[in-house]
Amino acid sequence: MTGGAGFIGSEYVRRFLSKHSDERIVVYDAMTYAATESSFAQVRGSVDLVVADCCDLEAAMAAMEKFQVDTIVHFAAESHNSLAVLDPARFFRTNVLGTQTMLEAARRSDIERFHHISTCEVYGDMDFDRDSGFAESDPYRPRTPYNASKAGADHAVRAYAETYGLPVTITNCANNYGPFQFPEKVLPLFIARAMMDAEIPVYRSSHHLREWIHVADHCAAIEAVIERGRVGETYHVGTGEERSVAQIVDVVLAQLEKPRSLIREVEDRPGHDRRYLLDSSKIRSELGWAPTMSFEDGVAETIDWYVANRSWWEPLLGSSPVSEQSWGAAG
Repeated sequence: MTGGAGFIGSEYVRRFLSKHSDERIVVYDAMTYAATESSFAQVRGSVDLVVADCCDLEAAMAAMEKFQVDTIVHFAAESHNSLAVLDPARFFRTNVLGTQTMLEAARRSDIERFHHISTCEVYGDMDFDRDSGFAESDPYRPRTPYNASKAGADHAVRAYAETYGLPVTITNCANNYGPFQFPEKVLPLFIARAMMDAEIPVYRSSHHLREWIHVADHCAAIEAVIERGRVGETYHVGTGEERSVAQIVDVVLAQLEKPRSLIREVEDRPGHDRRYLLDSSKIRSELGWAPTMSFEDGVAETIDWYVANRSWWEPLLGSSPVSEQSWGAAG
């Protein structure tokens, strides 16, 4: 699991080992600021942690040979849109060159499956009046450095499948939320700042819409694709549940019983897309996957988790390379 010490990766590690207690997982992670070994502490005894860069071909191949890896689930990525505006080279290096490096290591190591985690954001901006989500066949139109770097990674995965016959699958997913998410992302940022009675930065375009999915539902979808998905195919993972930033901050303030006076309107991040929505009918019809967590229940449980686990997220405050006070909360 590349990036297995991050938010979504660690959820997958915990999920997999809860079902396969007799197996081991290799977490291959550079352990950047957003990675925490404590995120998979409960299953640490079944994890082999390799601290290495996904752009390091020799390290990747050595890990695959040493641990006799048969499947790669490629979570590793720089994902913070705001940081991408300030340091785009970092994103193209990790997301494009890092993905290509891991693909090459997989090709040379005769890996049985390479599953790549992508995002809804590669499709770019969506009109508010569109009544259908992005389909797997829609063209890519990324508008930000992060979106473009993830689009480049997707193209690299497909190129290795077509050119070298590497057995790949791809999932593009909606915005994730849930426990163990680094507190630079929108929901944990709002929760943390509300708990501290600190100002909550909210974009001026707070009506922009995102489709939301609980991280556990996302990981269940990845599991379904790896187990039953067709090699070479892309599957969209979404819920159809759209919410605006304004709606999310209202939910957080209401549950924590905090005043709306904490909200501070800030300028939009450059290149800020208005809306993302995925058509997830393919994974539902082919693989029988469907989300199990409603947005209301999932967000309520997530807020409760952050309240109960302040010792996990509080030490991480201030470690993000970019301050959201400059232009608002990241999506």
